[in-house]
Amino acid sequence: MAEPRRKTPGPVSREWLMRAGAHYLERYATSSENFRRVLERKTKRRMMLRDEFDTDHSDLIADVVSRFDELGFLDDRSFAEAKVRSFRRKGLSIRMVEAKLSEKGVDRGTIDAVVAEDETLEETAARSYAKRRRLGPWRLRDRAERRDRDVAAMMRAGFAYPLASSVVDGEADDERDEA
Repeated sequence: MAEPRRKTPGPVSREWLMRAGAHYLERYATSSENFRRVLERKTKRRMMLRDEFDTDHSDLIADVVSRFDELGFLDDRSFAEAKVRSFRRKGLSIRMVEAKLSEKGVDRGTIDAVVAEDETLEETAARSYAKRRRLGPWRLRDRAERRDRDVAAMMRAGFAYPLASSVVDGEADDERDEA
């Protein structure tokens, strides 16, 4: 039986990029730089399917990104604020939050401003992280034998040694964790 022939996708156009971008933004919040990267990947994928390798669409992509920015669909500051709240609630350290925002293409000035406004204490985030990962006082068994590994895990997550060791060596206070 012969393989079904796949339909060749249409050319990369401004209209197609606007539709693809709108579809992406319906599902995900993102920074303008990350949105540009997504559109570049979509464009490259479509060009590969069409066997086009010499066409540069960077100006068209930049135009579409600026149009979505003008329309208010891209706001790096509000994206960064939402991500900081989410990451800190999960127990991520300031260092890890900064790294993840930078990875998503948020500029350094916006990251610094948003992180400075964050009121979550580093100890609260460290306790949330330890509780979520069942480290230190939340470990069910072999707590003493696993202490160094727990501290190392917290340090890899971006917490400083004094804070990591105090959380791992501390007690699981239910009333402090509820707040």
